[in-house]
Amino acid sequence: MDPHSVFCPHPNCPARGQWGRGNIGIQSQRERRYRCSLCRTSFSERVGTPFYRCRVAPATIALVLTLVAHGCPPRAIVAAFGFQCRTVRAWIQAAGRHCQQFHRHQVLPQELIQVQADELRVKLQGQIVWLGMAVAVPTRLWLGAAVSGCRDRSLLRALAAWVHAWSVPAPLLVVVDGLAGYLDAFRWALRSPQPTGKGGRPPLIPWTGVVMGRVIKQYQRRRVVGIERELAQGTAAEAERLLTQSQGGGVVNTAFIERLNATFRTRLSVLVRRTRRLGRRPALLEAAVYLIGCVYNFCSEHASLPIGGQPATPAMHAGLTDHCWTVAELLWYPVPPPPWRPPKRRGRRSQAELELLARWAT
Repeated sequence: MDPHSVFCPHPNCPARGQWGRGNIGIQSQRERRYRCSLCRTSFSERVGTPFYRCRVAPATIALVLTLVAHGCPPRAIVAAFGFQCRTVRAWIQAAGRHCQQFHRHQVLPQELIQVQADELRVKLQGQIVWLGMAVAVPTRLWLGAAVSGCRDRSLLRALAAWVHAWSVPAPLLVVVDGLAGYLDAFRWALRSPQPTGKGGRPPLIPWTGVVMGRVIKQYQRRRVVGIERELAQGTAAEAERLLTQSQGGGVVNTAFIERLNATFRTRLSVLVRRTRRLGRRPALLEAAVYLIGCVYNFCSEHASLPIGGQPATPAMHAGLTDHCWTVAELLWYPVPPPPWRPPKRRGRRSQAELELLARWAT
């Protein structure tokens, strides 16, 4: 047990979410519990992880989730390990929530150069939902997912918001399919506020250097008989420069997002077009997608992304980490909560509150 590698998770503690500040001590080696000297509360080492309040050993849960993240059906896990199916589903949902928080905390904004986006039609029990995903082409980094009951503007805007969250205002090539709503969604998302020095909300200015391309497939009897490529925004010279910088040249295409869709379909059977395995709830689908996505980013090495002659993960290629993570390391990573802020009150703050603010809230 290392007190310097954990933080206090209590929501009212001024030191919550802060590592190595000297306020954490070991309360019990046998029970694996820590104690915060500032708020005088104790907590388990499993707080903030999917293993919290689970009676099964964390190593076994990590093994089960590793199999799930690489395509093993939950029914096979039930048959092999003897757990109930609802128990496995609860672990997947807890791990998915943890991976979603981990993805928000660990993935940092960067220059993406080229982004491809697409949506999948998913069958659930008694309903149809749409899953939208995006990928950064140079690093193969999975940027996030959005689940919606309809393929409408809200789904496309949520997907475009993920791209905006992980990119910096810079020249960017966005490639999508023929769905017309993509263009408006990305034009709405790829904007930044420009302060004017006046009161009110500052105006949102579109990013410069954004190129949008579309790949429209022409079908006949459920078969692709032609492909039409067009630039909806930007110039051909700028698109060619971004293509050369991100994928070494070529034409506008959606090959990288289609390859990512194939990987997710291999690891999550509910995404397969013709399958008898139907999902139960959209929340469980989203949890499973985020578990697979984080394992894809941090725990799956790609032969097409070498670093020093060795295969690397998309997170390594994007500069987010320096090694290939294990699934257990991903699940044990505690995501810190937002920094503490004292409650608002009238009047002047006391000297004790000012000292707490100076030490913990700066």
